[in-house]
Amino acid sequence: MTTEPELSDSLRTFGAVLKALRETSGLTQEEFATRVRYSAAYVAKIEQGKRFPPDKLPERAGEALGQVATKVLEAALRSLRRKAGLASWFRQWAGIEEEAVSLYAYECRAIPGLLQTEAYARAVFERNLPPLTDEQIQRQVEARLERQALIVRRPNTAFSFVVEQSILERRVGGNTVTRGVIDHMLTASQRHNVEIQLMPLRQEDHCGVEGQMYLAETPSHEWIGYTEGQRSSNLITAPNDLSVLLQRYGKLRSQALDCRATVSLLERMRGAL
Repeated sequence: MTTEPELSDSLRTFGAVLKALRETSGLTQEEFATRVRYSAAYVAKIEQGKRFPPDKLPERAGEALGQVATKVLEAALRSLRRKAGLASWFRQWAGIEEEAVSLYAYECRAIPGLLQTEAYARAVFERNLPPLTDEQIQRQVEARLERQALIVRRPNTAFSFVVEQSILERRVGGNTVTRGVIDHMLTASQRHNVEIQLMPLRQEDHCGVEGQMYLAETPSHEWIGYTEGQRSSNLITAPNDLSVLLQRYGKLRSQALDCRATVSLLERMRGAL
């Protein structure tokens, strides 16, 4: 339930890559440090995997090592940000998300990560306990926004979201943040590969009482389920358990408002803010 061991390994890998690129160019640490405008001691710490590399490092390294080095370090830095921003117990599911041909989500606690705005994500992380540092919050927000590119990057993946109306009524972050989330959901709902349904506040036949669930269909057309608890998660692969989740999700879709009614409700909720 901690990200530190894997993140430390990744920092050391990044440092080793940077060192190899520098040595291939025939530069000492001191010479490289001068060209990238950081101290030699700081460069040494990065190469040893003891410091998180600054955002400007790949660009500056490109000036000294060439554009290939920039591309390599940018890719490595993106991977680092992801590891720093996603909890270790979530990363496996995040990888499954990236390959899914269908992705279903039922949320009763917070707006699904793939539909969150930057302001909403920041408001969620700012309320984390124990408190996060500003740097940790920024990394987590960046990781969440990077995940959201899936919806645009995978136009042939079918995304379905069933979201409790009560989540929006809670107004995490205040009215302005909530208005932004509603606008974002309305925009996302216009995409051909996205369906968003709100579960109304009153639904006597509600079958989602056991909590949130996520379901992904893999490229080989197998299903994987995912549930989350307090700082923990569970990947579900047993066929009988997946059958239960698929049945429940299908029922939830029938109990929630349809897509057009959802848009109408979202517009009314936005107008009331």
